[in-house]
Amino acid sequence: MAQRQGPSAQVARSVRDAARSRNDAFNAGLLPQVMLTGDAANLTHGINAIQQNDGSVQYLNQSQNTSTIGLAVAQKIPLTGGTLAFGSQASRFDAFGGKTDRQYSTTPFFIQLQQDLFKPRNLVWDEKLQSLNAVVAERAYLEAREDVAGNIAGAFFDLYAAEMSLKNAAANVSVNDTLYTLNKGRYEVGKIGENDLLKSELQLLRARASLEDAKVQRDRSEAALRRQLVYPDNRPLSIVTPDAIPVIDADPEIAVRQALKNSSVTEQAVYDETQARRGTTSARLNNRFNATLSATVGFNQTADAFGRAYANPQGRQTASLGISMPMLQWGAGNAQVEAAKADEQRVASNNKARRDALAEDARFSVLQLQQAQRNVVIAAKADTVSAKQFEVARNRYVIGKISNTDLYNAQNDKDQAVIGYVQALRGYWTAYYHLRRVTLYDFVTKSELADDRDPRQ
Repeated sequence: MAQRQGPSAQVARSVRDAARSRNDAFNAGLLPQVMLTGDAANLTHGINAIQQNDGSVQYLNQSQNTSTIGLAVAQKIPLTGGTLAFGSQASRFDAFGGKTDRQYSTTPFFIQLQQDLFKPRNLVWDEKLQSLNAVVAERAYLEAREDVAGNIAGAFFDLYAAEMSLKNAAANVSVNDTLYTLNKGRYEVGKIGENDLLKSELQLLRARASLEDAKVQRDRSEAALRRQLVYPDNRPLSIVTPDAIPVIDADPEIAVRQALKNSSVTEQAVYDETQARRGTTSARLNNRFNATLSATVGFNQTADAFGRAYANPQGRQTASLGISMPMLQWGAGNAQVEAAKADEQRVASNNKARRDALAEDARFSVLQLQQAQRNVVIAAKADTVSAKQFEVARNRYVIGKISNTDLYNAQNDKDQAVIGYVQALRGYWTAYYHLRRVTLYDFVTKSELADDRDPRQ
């Protein structure tokens, strides 16, 4: 329920969905893009400086409007990072004044190529990084689901411990009330002193206070669990006592391999390394000779009527090649390259440390789960033994064989054993979900974790 409708799960799902949508938008941008552009009106009215054929300038009164419309299909070239486009364009020019002059200019068809040469291929790098980022988001979502499971297990056992404490506190009140009544009779006949009677009364008062505290803690734990489950306040909530735990036979080496293979830390490291290599490559290429090529091939025509503007189109070709080469930078180019190399080395060191920490966490998570399994068995045995010891101690106290100090010690041992068993169960499930979170691997089914309920997974 927490993974389906809890607030933390909803946040994680929103982060994943946003990453998926950004990835879809990026991939859609690699497909052919159809664009309709134009100016509905571009009106000019006033006195403007007009350069004449002989180079002189005359100030003339102008009143004119230019309207354009164009349709183009553009396709990015992933291999080279360039853009190839083809389309059509038409424009109309209107000159107002004593006599209206109207001209049409058309480009029925054109093909255009824009390509950077010897420059960083940003589109190629963007595609790599976007793909890696999408994988990181998916892995992080699976980890967030296990975090939700671990947190809700903690809230579950908070309520379980509170209910056990409440049940134990109520039992202690009943026992201590009976013992206080018994001790009052003993005091009246002179079998015990006033000091023992006062201790018995104090123990009863403490038991009643503990009962009230346990009630508050139980209600608070239930409210916390309801909040994390988004469970309605008007619906009853009861939890089932876990009477068994799955015995997991996990191999530390398998856990390490699965963690290094599946964790978002691994994919994030690849992303960071790719980003760092991009920085180094860009620093090198941007400080060398580079060029930009732009070429257009098509047809155009002009006429005073729209239909004639498409008759007998004339060939039109344009080409430009811009070059750039730094000549004197006073060492700035080399410094940028060295800085990028240093960043790449820093990323490599950080990634190695994160991978080592991940492998260590996976290995010790297995050992911690194994220890938690043993602790549950020991705590269950201790709970059973302590309960029996207290029952024996209470019976011996009733017949006057032990002191009240021995009885209260046995009662404290019983209370601690109850809580110890609950904490052992909590420790097991916390370790269980932490191992799943670190490795993104289910050691029960021997399979990698996946969001099977989502058809897009």
